[in-house]
Amino acid sequence: MKFGQVADPSQIDFTLPKDHPQTKFILEQNKKGLDNISIGCAKWNKTDLKGFYPKGTKDELTYYATQFNSIELNATFYGMPTAEQVQTWKEKTPKDFKFFPKITNTVSHFRRLLNVTDVVTQFASAVLNFDDKLGMVFLQLHDNFKPKDYDRLEKFVQDWPKEVPLAIELRNTEWFTDEEVFNTVCELFEMNQITNIIVDTAGRRDMLHMRLTTPNAFVRYVGANAESDYARLDDWLERIKVWKKEGLQNLYFFVHQNVEKASPLLSAYFIENVNKEFGTDIHIPTMASEQPTLF
Repeated sequence: MKFGQVADPSQIDFTLPKDHPQTKFILEQNKKGLDNISIGCAKWNKTDLKGFYPKGTKDELTYYATQFNSIELNATFYGMPTAEQVQTWKEKTPKDFKFFPKITNTVSHFRRLLNVTDVVTQFASAVLNFDDKLGMVFLQLHDNFKPKDYDRLEKFVQDWPKEVPLAIELRNTEWFTDEEVFNTVCELFEMNQITNIIVDTAGRRDMLHMRLTTPNAFVRYVGANAESDYARLDDWLERIKVWKKEGLQNLYFFVHQNVEKASPLLSAYFIENVNKEFGTDIHIPTMASEQPTLF
């Protein structure tokens, strides 16, 4: 993941900002407690996650799902999934596994939210075949999709099929630098139960807005392949502890690296500490051994 990459991470202040005041209010509306913690990577293919798979691994997703409880499914961004493909992915994973598919780029990048009813219907119909394994769908808007096109975003959100949980990642800086604009879009998300994605990446600290619009925290964490990556995860754990006390319902935390092969190592570190802090028993992934595998 090259987005937000910088030449010298040591020059970046990685301190997590304070929460937006509305975040506590949103969390306090949830009285159910913490239901789910999903932690995973962005991809499962062997090319990116070198050194993760044991020699002889026959099916990467099947093995990946023994190590992680979720996947940020970027494959669906590049091609419309079919119901049959979704069913195949679903059958390769254990019952508690969750998929978080990215909406196809036809919607976000080519049509730019205009005249997308047919594509959205096709996409939603396909991913609903994940059934209980569907965590949340997410829309990643193009870097140059700006507030001048707010009306498109508003219509998209209002027309979105409510039976499919949705998160949205805004990327253009103008969404964050104008307080009135940011408040308007967050209020739109709140009214329609859309989760506002938080991105923690070195070169785009503005996307670390710390404003939740639902009791769900969807965090896309991008390591800098630096020693500071681990301290940053420690800081995230402290913030999540606060959110849990305030009413966090679901945590969706996906670890990226500019060099993706390190993602499982960071994820393992984070999962181990989450287990210690919250008393959970999430499997801690391991790097490949020399043992043969049946997958």
